[in-house]
Amino acid sequence: MTQPAESLPDIPDKRYFTIGEVSELCRVKPHVLRYWEQEFTQLKPVKRRGNRRYYQQHDVLIARDIRMLLYEQGFTIQGARLQLRSKGRTLASLPAASAADSLAAVRRELEAILQRLD
Repeated sequence: MTQPAESLPDIPDKRYFTIGEVSELCRVKPHVLRYWEQEFTQLKPVKRRGNRRYYQQHDVLIARDIRMLLYEQGFTIQGARLQLRSKGRTLASLPAASAADSLAAVRRELEAILQRLD
């Protein structure tokens, strides 16, 4: 039996994490993370020298979401994929500039709605 999400360690405030660090933060083995990369398009670590993986904070959060869906809530891989899509986690997998542009557009739209209401 796996440990509940509450027992997962806090995510340190740093930009990049190795697969070993993410493995410890999510309490799964590195080969599981590599498998999840193939199954979930949202999980895309940066690959650098020698094909080494470097995960960013949003990747760690996505991996934790996947872990929760599969291990704690009992979803299948396909079911977890659908849940991630419906939660809007695809925004987290966008490059930072695209995500910022999307959020700025939403903010402008909300401000326009507020002005109409006044």
